[in-house]
Amino acid sequence: MKFLIVGLGNIGSEYDGTRHNIGFEVLDQWVKEHDAEWNSDRLANVAKFKFRGKQIICIKPTTYMNLSGKAVKHWYSKERVPINQVLVITDDISIDVGKLRIRGKGSAGGHNGLKDIQAQLGSEKYDRIRFGAGSDYPRGRQVEHVLGKWNPDEEIEVALQKDKACKAIEAWIVKGLTGAMNEFSS
Repeated sequence: MKFLIVGLGNIGSEYDGTRHNIGFEVLDQWVKEHDAEWNSDRLANVAKFKFRGKQIICIKPTTYMNLSGKAVKHWYSKERVPINQVLVITDDISIDVGKLRIRGKGSAGGHNGLKDIQAQLGSEKYDRIRFGAGSDYPRGRQVEHVLGKWNPDEEIEVALQKDKACKAIEAWIVKGLTGAMNEFSS
């Protein structure tokens, strides 16, 4: 049984620590917890390992956020992963900092990375962990907000939520979507 776990973000050190890169950060932490290593491969950095007897394929697209669907489609097709065994980790400005939301199918909610994934896969029936990025920014400054770094008051809560998101990935693999939602959505 294979699972494809996708962390969304932008490549380049200038994006490290930004709200939009939380998908990369969560996946980096989870891969490290399992002593796996990232390798550069087609359209993504890829880490593969076994978790509780299941084959895990983690990817961080190297296509930039708004073109993430190309990498997801490639690895989804190459590895022949069922759509219900695909999990995407992303930021969400409609959720308060310090909150996680685990959901199955649904709209992209204005998130360009999710829009591209849905366009490339031709489906919105993949699961996702949405990591609260907050909406405390001036009108018209959304891009600056998501490409900005967490403020010092948020950093402690973000670290706690990254730990929680890693546990939520494992719950999703072991207990399925409903089990993970019941345990971790806040």
